[in-house]
Amino acid sequence: MNCCVRLLSNALTLQKSCSCTGIIGLKKRAPPYRGIIRNYTATQLGTIFAHSSGFGKCGVAVIRVSGEKTKQAMSAITKKKKLPNAKRVFVSRLWHPKSNSMLDRAVVFWFAAPSSFTGEDMCEFQVHGGPAVIASVLDALSSIEGLRPAEAGDFTKRAFLNDKLDLTEVEGLGDLIHAETEGQRRQAVHQMEGSLSSLYQTWTKQILKSMAHCEAFIDFGEDQHLGDQVLTNVVTEVKDVQLKIETHLQDSHRGERLRNGVRVCIAGLPNVGKSTLLNLITQRQAAIVSPIAGTTRDVIETALDIDGFPVLMSDTAGLRQSEDIIEKEGVSRAFKKIKEADLIVFLLCADSLKSSSKDVGQLIEKQAKELGLLKDFYGKQLLYVVNKIDLNMDTAQENSDNTFYVSCKNMDGMSSFLKHFSTCIKDLCGATSIGSIPSITQQRHRKHLADCAQFLQQAIDNFDLDIVIAAEYMRMALHELGKISGKVDAEQILDVIFQDFCIGK
Repeated sequence: MNCCVRLLSNALTLQKSCSCTGIIGLKKRAPPYRGIIRNYTATQLGTIFAHSSGFGKCGVAVIRVSGEKTKQAMSAITKKKKLPNAKRVFVSRLWHPKSNSMLDRAVVFWFAAPSSFTGEDMCEFQVHGGPAVIASVLDALSSIEGLRPAEAGDFTKRAFLNDKLDLTEVEGLGDLIHAETEGQRRQAVHQMEGSLSSLYQTWTKQILKSMAHCEAFIDFGEDQHLGDQVLTNVVTEVKDVQLKIETHLQDSHRGERLRNGVRVCIAGLPNVGKSTLLNLITQRQAAIVSPIAGTTRDVIETALDIDGFPVLMSDTAGLRQSEDIIEKEGVSRAFKKIKEADLIVFLLCADSLKSSSKDVGQLIEKQAKELGLLKDFYGKQLLYVVNKIDLNMDTAQENSDNTFYVSCKNMDGMSSFLKHFSTCIKDLCGATSIGSIPSITQQRHRKHLADCAQFLQQAIDNFDLDIVIAAEYMRMALHELGKISGKVDAEQILDVIFQDFCIGK
């Protein structure tokens, strides 16, 4: 048993229950991750400061200070021997402790531990946003003994270490900072507010209770006359949690898509209008368009905001056999993008329908088979676009669920296609469930949840064989859930989580 599992096991101090109720009690212990703070050196945990607002000229800039010497820094820079009570805002001139020159007049916010974002003594100086003012205040703070410039994510890391946020909430905050679309903002806000944390905490409590009852049955079964019903209840509870986690995992990766962007690949034979369609959707000349087949030889990627949802759209080389080395590489990259795509927009030319006795579905299947794409189409969301109907009006038919007849030249049929395209993007991101159903947003969450579900299944399989082994599998499942929120082994993943934060956050 590794040290973290032993730590968790020791935290489960079982109390003898009343024989008439069979209820097992647990003594409350501090979260295991609170001990992590002892693994950091005094230099790393010293008082930190940073410019926390945006860079460049602005009306107001915010400079943060956090740590045990915050009060000393405030006194030194404001020349106030007696500071106002905590949670008070005051206006003060700021002075350089060394040169004694006035720097600016600022609004000062003062928060005493633990009632602050970081859980430490903390203050914020709202100064005028000129670069020279900001530089002078930062220089003044750096001249105070015991203060050091903050590293990326330092303030949020302290909030985590002081139990102000768990890792899912930290990740939600990071996603909110980097959100570029409305959908990303909504998902990040809900995660930052604890939607995932609350869900996983509920499952943690269920497993913890079941594990406690299981260990009570092992240790006190004969003394307390605990019947088989206790174990039956444990099995029922574990099966319930395992089913909930499995259902949670079957979300089609919508949370990750919303966080990272829906990958859309525009594909088809040469000269069917792929680049023209890309330019229409992006509303700019993102790709070169010419009547010469094979103009696009590389992947052209464009990031878009489609009705509040992030899209990474790829225009690819025309799919055909070629002896040209450069074109062959372009076709190879096109095949790779098709495999990676969440949504494939496959274009055909109306001419191909006119010259073929097959309908759209049969023609696409024939082309896909010839190109070796059938296996890549399975399990993908597909939209078929028959382009250039302005040249062959007699080939135009009624649109179906996933087939659209358009003219990228004169915009015929584009309105219906774009409306359906937007709907597909929203469905892939789970637009209707944002806020109501917490979504998995990180690959590490998915891995730990899958491992947790697997350990719970192994516990279920072992209840009739060896209850001690079953209890151990439950501990391992709890350990995996703890990794998501940072309650277990958090020091191993802290740097990965916080490295994407900006300085001052």
